[in-house]
Amino acid sequence: MSRQSITLAEKNDEWLKNQVAEQEFSSKSEAVNFLIKQAREREEYHEYVQMKIDRGLKSGFSTKTKEELLEQIRSRLNV
Repeated sequence: MSRQSITLAEKNDEWLKNQVAEQEFSSKSEAVNFLIKQAREREEYHEYVQMKIDRGLKSGFSTKTKEELLEQIRSRLNV
């Protein structure tokens, strides 16, 4: 693991200290790593959702009726 030196705003430093004091994390480093991991996961999720939206937009509008669409879904699910 690489070691970093960072400067935190006073409120952020106090929040980190409180997290450690309340035993949510064993150290400020653990808390920062957790927050970075959450941000990375959120970014990956947003990229996934955006890819799905883009794919849907590129596919265009359907000319099928609601009943036709439901039948297509049911046949895919073997219902």
